[in-house]
Amino acid sequence: MGFDATLVVMAAGMGSRFGGLKQVEPVGPNGEAILDFSVYDAKKVGFNKVVFVIKHQIENDFRELVGKRIEKKIDVEYVLQETDKLPVGYSCPEQRTKPWGTGHAVLCCSKAVKTPFAVINADDFYGYSAYSKIYKGLKNSRDYCMVGFRLGNTITENGFVSRGVCDINGEKLLGITERTKIDSKCRYSDESDNLIQLSADTVVSMNMWGFGVDAFKFFERDFKLFLDSNISSEKAEFYLPSVVDKLIKSGEKSVNVLVAEDKWYGVTYKEDKQGVVSTIKSLVDSGAYIGI
Repeated sequence: MGFDATLVVMAAGMGSRFGGLKQVEPVGPNGEAILDFSVYDAKKVGFNKVVFVIKHQIENDFRELVGKRIEKKIDVEYVLQETDKLPVGYSCPEQRTKPWGTGHAVLCCSKAVKTPFAVINADDFYGYSAYSKIYKGLKNSRDYCMVGFRLGNTITENGFVSRGVCDINGEKLLGITERTKIDSKCRYSDESDNLIQLSADTVVSMNMWGFGVDAFKFFERDFKLFLDSNISSEKAEFYLPSVVDKLIKSGEKSVNVLVAEDKWYGVTYKEDKQGVVSTIKSLVDSGAYIGI
């Protein structure tokens, strides 16, 4: 018997730094998006369903440009992440237009996901080994898991990046510290504008997580607490890592860190695209994506 697992793809965010709908930006030799390669890798390792979290605003374009292709290859469900999609008893203030964040994106999937599941960003190219690691992590342990990457494999020459720096003991995640404005030499600026050097081997989170279906109760609980304090805010966001951090610190759950040694690819800036296109072409030419 195979092990059923679902891939949740967070695709609701618009690419502000990139300047467009980068979830469907063509990067493959035949016009494929990064998503096509993500789903190919996920299906190959054993995932048998994909849930796309999108906004109504991009639904038609997303289905037309990517969804229809992927629907032919794997079971697909669409979930809309809208600002008014809140727990019973809460209503969205009129002035709120910004999405509620990645934690809310996960919670929106609670009715569509019935199996252990992985969560990824739509516009990140994680590579085959990362999917293999997270599938095995879900299959072989009741603990949650995340795939981490080496910082040096995730930076860009075209600007700064933000990364969640992982605090790890053995294979267990102890916490994540968000570092912003990391440059191409793995340095970030602290509050006093001092440049702090990080090791290129530092493990960072690229938002590739693995959960059991019991996770939804924790996301709902924490989202209600978040709303109690932030319902009137126009910009506050409920982040997925904050839920994980709380579960670890409370001892309710432990999270296994699975380190992928591959280079991660993403299109943070328009100038990043050519490097991603070249890398994917070489992978396709090598036979890694036959029949995509």
